[in-house]
Amino acid sequence: MHVLFVHQNFPAQFGHVARYLIREHGFRCTFASEKPPGITGGIRRIQYVPKLRATPDTLYLTRSFENGVGHALGVYAACKQQLKEPPDLIVGHSGFGSTMFLRELFDCPIINYFEYFYRSRNSDVDFRPEFPIAEVDRLRISPRNAMFLLDLENCDAGYSPTHWQKSTLPASYGDKVEVIFDGIEREVWHRHEGVKRAVGDRAIGPETRIVTYVSRGFESMRGFDIFMKVAKRIYKSIPDVLFVVAGVDRVAYGGDLKYIKEKSFREHVLKQDDYDMSKFLFTGLVPPPQLAQLLSISDLHLYLTVPFVLSWSLFNAMACGATVVASDTEPVRELIRHGENGLLADFYDVEGLADLGLRVLRDPAAHRPLGEAGEELIATRYSLDVTLPRMLDLYRRVARGPETPRTVATAPAPRGDRLRLVGGE
Repeated sequence: MHVLFVHQNFPAQFGHVARYLIREHGFRCTFASEKPPGITGGIRRIQYVPKLRATPDTLYLTRSFENGVGHALGVYAACKQQLKEPPDLIVGHSGFGSTMFLRELFDCPIINYFEYFYRSRNSDVDFRPEFPIAEVDRLRISPRNAMFLLDLENCDAGYSPTHWQKSTLPASYGDKVEVIFDGIEREVWHRHEGVKRAVGDRAIGPETRIVTYVSRGFESMRGFDIFMKVAKRIYKSIPDVLFVVAGVDRVAYGGDLKYIKEKSFREHVLKQDDYDMSKFLFTGLVPPPQLAQLLSISDLHLYLTVPFVLSWSLFNAMACGATVVASDTEPVRELIRHGENGLLADFYDVEGLADLGLRVLRDPAAHRPLGEAGEELIATRYSLDVTLPRMLDLYRRVARGPETPRTVATAPAPRGDRLRLVGGE
């Protein structure tokens, strides 16, 4: 079978799937992206260039749609010119609209990956009232979903990584979309025993408690401001503690910079209080092998998010057996069950989050069962060994047509519990 993957980045969510299909099942895989052409791990890469991009003169409400059409046209042109052997199946990431025109070029089924469908109410955009969404941004949400809706209509099947993320899609398309997680690479993300207690060249003494926080960007959607408040309450009670913060000083999601005067949200947060910065170590980007070791020596991992796509960092921390204290928001509850494989408190409950953190830090050994249960959950439900066969089954069923009986059932929703990561999510 020849599978064409489409995503503006490479390898994104599809690289590990393509490698598996090539290595284990003899598939041919082509990947269309904006990255330079070449061959990586047997995957042929072809490059596309968007045919148009929104400009400041474009109506603000429709810029996402115009960019999506531009990507779709670029993918169409690149595949028409460079892909002489037609695919048997097309798999693309919805939202960029990159697969939209390919049905006019190839007579084969299309699967789309649906990561998140935006909502103007009771969602990430209005969860934090101190950062109120502007009227024009609220109006922009519906046209922003235009490419998702076109992909939902155009594709033969789709999948979302979690049940909560699928729940954001229009209910009328529910039967068309399955739940299959991307998969955690356990060769990298597992607990490393006997790792030296150090971050880079900085050795950390055995009495010092290590708290980790990992985020692609330091922003309100990932609760960086809440984290700093929780951290202060913790170090006021346990002075011998080090907060190791991995990520980049930027805003990856949301419109934080519209509400502040400072150049970054981190700078804004640090100005709001008097923090003892000797308690913090900001590492910047951390390669996955080193980050897995850091998470393995962590006594406590803090994770905060508004109702939005779960970070790979949470899955990776649990895969490394870290004891997690997280915000009690709906997507997190799909992964963490309070008191069984982690601890939860309300997103805004700084005292409650700090109290849970202090409980863990005062006796890390007593809370190791939480980390062990989290690692077991990742191994049995979210590892590549589990998700890749399910992905293969979906691909084969869709490629063969609707008459093919389903052989692998979609995983049931977790019992109320629910990144490929380079120093981020």
